[in-house]
Amino acid sequence: MITLSMVFKIIIVMVISYLIGSIPTGYIIVKRLKGIDIRTIGSGSTGATNVKRVLGTKWFFTVMLLDGLKGMAVVYIASRFFNFFDYIGLTPTLAAISVIIGHSKSVFLKFTGGKSVATGVGTLLALCFPVGIIVAAIWGIITYTTKYVSLGSIIAVSLAPVLMSAFDENVYYICFSAIGAIYVIIMHRANIKRLFDGTENKVRK
Repeated sequence: MITLSMVFKIIIVMVISYLIGSIPTGYIIVKRLKGIDIRTIGSGSTGATNVKRVLGTKWFFTVMLLDGLKGMAVVYIASRFFNFFDYIGLTPTLAAISVIIGHSKSVFLKFTGGKSVATGVGTLLALCFPVGIIVAAIWGIITYTTKYVSLGSIIAVSLAPVLMSAFDENVYYICFSAIGAIYVIIMHRANIKRLFDGTENKVRK
């Protein structure tokens, strides 16, 4: 039976997850090291790909790792300590949704941010580790072979709900991965247009 106390605690988990997701790691690092607002560079995203344009490959992977850890941390904490519905996994699913929204719509940056790929993969690793690993591997292979981070991101996250189903995960995890995939694709709509136009920037020459 769902009680008001449970609902209140779930709301608290979602708010905290959103706030953790809102921590703009890419923005903070670029601001500290270069003194500039990453949102004025390239795509305007605070994510790892845009950070690479300013700080290079090392910081690309650093920001990607930190953003991924945000997603992993909130889902892990929610599933281990605040999962009031252990049999369905509702609380970690809501935490996952909240953290990816926070990353892309940061309250600290007037609701701007990144595109939630790394943070989203982090949530997948915490929800179902094999799925997260496979999605990350697909992203890496496609990005490396095509040189388009956006293409690797779109294809990899699109396969997440299929993989969740293949691993026989619960319906909430499957639904989250589908919603997350749609959300990430929407966030990449400008990249999709550039891919079709042949004007999308490559991650390397």
